[in-house]
Amino acid sequence: MQTHKLVPLFFCFTFLSVSFIPPSNSDLAADRAALLTLRSTVGGRTLLWNVSQQSPCAWAGVRCEQNRVTVLRLPGVALSGELPNGVFANLTELRTLSLRLNALTGNIPSDLAACTRLRNLYLQGNFFSGEIPEFLFTLRDLVRVNLGENNFTGGFPTGFDNLTRLKTLFLENNHLSGAIPTVKLGKVEQFNVSNNLLNGSIPQRLRTFDSDSFLGTSLCGQPLDACPVDGARGTVVVPSTPSATGQSVGNRKKKLSGGAIAGIVIGSLVGLLLIVMILVFLSRKISKQRSRSMDISTLKPQDLEIMSEKPMVDVDGGVGRNGSSGYSVAAAAVAAMVGNGKGGGGGGDGSSGAAGAKKLVFFGKTTRTFDLEDLLRASAEVLGKGTFGTAYKAVLEYGTVVAVKRLRDVNVSEGEFKEKIEFVGAMDHERLVPLRAYYYSRDEKLLVYDYMSMGSLSALLHGNKGAGRTPLNWEIRSSIALGAARGIEYLHSQGKEVSHGNIKSSNILLTPNYEARVSDFGLAHLVGPSSTPNRVAGYRAPEVTDPRRVSQKADVYSFGVLLLELLTGKAPTHSLLNEEGVDLPRWVQSIVKEEWTSEVFDLELLRYQSVEEEMVQMLQLGVDCAAQFPDNRPSMVDVTRRIEEICRSNGSARDPQQPAGEVVVSHGDESSIL
Repeated sequence: MQTHKLVPLFFCFTFLSVSFIPPSNSDLAADRAALLTLRSTVGGRTLLWNVSQQSPCAWAGVRCEQNRVTVLRLPGVALSGELPNGVFANLTELRTLSLRLNALTGNIPSDLAACTRLRNLYLQGNFFSGEIPEFLFTLRDLVRVNLGENNFTGGFPTGFDNLTRLKTLFLENNHLSGAIPTVKLGKVEQFNVSNNLLNGSIPQRLRTFDSDSFLGTSLCGQPLDACPVDGARGTVVVPSTPSATGQSVGNRKKKLSGGAIAGIVIGSLVGLLLIVMILVFLSRKISKQRSRSMDISTLKPQDLEIMSEKPMVDVDGGVGRNGSSGYSVAAAAVAAMVGNGKGGGGGGDGSSGAAGAKKLVFFGKTTRTFDLEDLLRASAEVLGKGTFGTAYKAVLEYGTVVAVKRLRDVNVSEGEFKEKIEFVGAMDHERLVPLRAYYYSRDEKLLVYDYMSMGSLSALLHGNKGAGRTPLNWEIRSSIALGAARGIEYLHSQGKEVSHGNIKSSNILLTPNYEARVSDFGLAHLVGPSSTPNRVAGYRAPEVTDPRRVSQKADVYSFGVLLLELLTGKAPTHSLLNEEGVDLPRWVQSIVKEEWTSEVFDLELLRYQSVEEEMVQMLQLGVDCAAQFPDNRPSMVDVTRRIEEICRSNGSARDPQQPAGEVVVSHGDESSIL
């Protein structure tokens, strides 16, 4: 009888036990099916997942925890089309979703609302459209949201206030319109709505952010200009959006009073008269240019600045070169000198002024085929405005091309300047950009270098990203790394106290054969502190407190960042790297630890066969160079030796132009096909 009563209890217990077994395998199978649906719908070059593997956790860009997919990172992998509904409803444990820098269109799928544990959402750089969906505001765990550089329309949603854990909100470069409502956004630390159609007053809560967060809008109030006030009513006048400017003006036409019309006419006449007088004055000055030579030392710095107001390329930003053309070396720095009209004849005899000989001083075996007057008459274009001054390409009358750097913030005496610059001029190595000559006066210092026609590594890496771009293959990149290393090693061999102090991709110049030449060496000790604080942002070693005092180990750190830039294709100051406040070395280390190459190597490198081992070795070298503690970094001698070994192992038999169908990257005992 007692046994008979226990039977139902036994079956009940068995049923409950089976019911509460975690269905991990079936859930992972659902995750796998969802990823395959995504793959078949939007495709992409790096979604060549090895589907023979039952577990998707080894697929590139996928990370799992406790047999569930928790991270999906597929940035810049040429995804296109619309995201289908039904995919994210199965990825319910997803915590990070990164689909940035693709070509996805349409609306964000509504089933993303099922991912209630989502913390990081990176969708920037696509073509998503429509209004920002309301279901996003139900994902209460969101910490980072980046929807920038899309086609979102509508107003600024108040629903973001529901996301009480939100720290980053980027909505720039969309088509959001109207006023920003009063929002709390209590924990938001990073915010950007620039380049939208927003207008009206910036809410009080958002006024703590920099003006860069609101550029390209019609918003007003701190940190932008104060909002205009209707004097009669005492109310703030809401500025119109850029697209509605014509309409708003048309709706507010008012007749001008007679006094206003008279004032406009008189002002126009006075302005016209001033313009005519200035043109006459300038034409007389220019007519005297060929008939006299000038004493450059008599000019004031403010005279030189007047002529340098044309747009320049910021070399430090790593964008490119050839900012503007049609100057004489003048026009920005040198034509202003000629036009000043001060100083007498003789020009290079050194007889006038307290600054000594007013002529170009040449170094070593440099052939003296031109003088200062030739330089002053040269046509030129601005190459860029960099750390130590503005660089010009100067084409002399008989065809010689040189690069002229006009230094700024140099306040040392002539004796000290001569001593330091002659040490630089004595540097003789095939991997350095040679300094050919210099000019010194109290108010003006010029350096003359060989002109590098291919521009900088920075321009090559981060410049033209369009269809006409020629991808940089592994052989070119490794060769550039080796050439730069040899140049820096030579500098360090000149003495224990000798360092470069400003190593970055914009200071690695290239010959037509893509040979690297290190530039701007030896100038760090000449400039004043006002030029130095941010000059090597992203490259500076953590122990450096005074940018004018950089050790050789700090140079090694900067070179390590340069190597990582070559391999990843990402500038150290790229905003995408700084979303969570990490620098390039730390970002590389974190990605390598999580998923190896899915986000580390530049996509252009994945086109070539049989380079994965060398790439990994070079990546490790970059990480070693960028170690936090100086004693843990190798010397430049060791760095050069290791790069030479990597290049030798690369061999010459490989065809660098043959694209690879698949690149297999080792994960210890596992491998994944990218």
